[in-house]
Amino acid sequence: MPNLDASFSALADPTRRAILARLALGEATVMELAEPFEMTQPAISRHLKVLEGAGMIVRRVEGTKRPCRLAPTAVTEIDQWLAMLRRALSANYNRLDDVLAAMKTEE
Repeated sequence: MPNLDASFSALADPTRRAILARLALGEATVMELAEPFEMTQPAISRHLKVLEGAGMIVRRVEGTKRPCRLAPTAVTEIDQWLAMLRRALSANYNRLDDVLAAMKTEE
């Protein structure tokens, strides 16, 4: 999972999470993404560069515009990693249930 660290690093910033939430609604330009924030377009562009580097968004060229959208596999690695943790936790809880059931029958 080579991009997992980059993905979590990108998600650590609330502005980038807000940008991803906006892009979940559909494609947007840098100026559209900058509207709700009190920061400059270059600052938003730096956030977008981090998200793009983490493989979470893709940009295309449309004349002078650079529309952004979520990458098709933006959260796949994160979801796979979390699924592995869910399976491990479930196995731990199942073992705990077995121990508690054995303790109950011994009483």
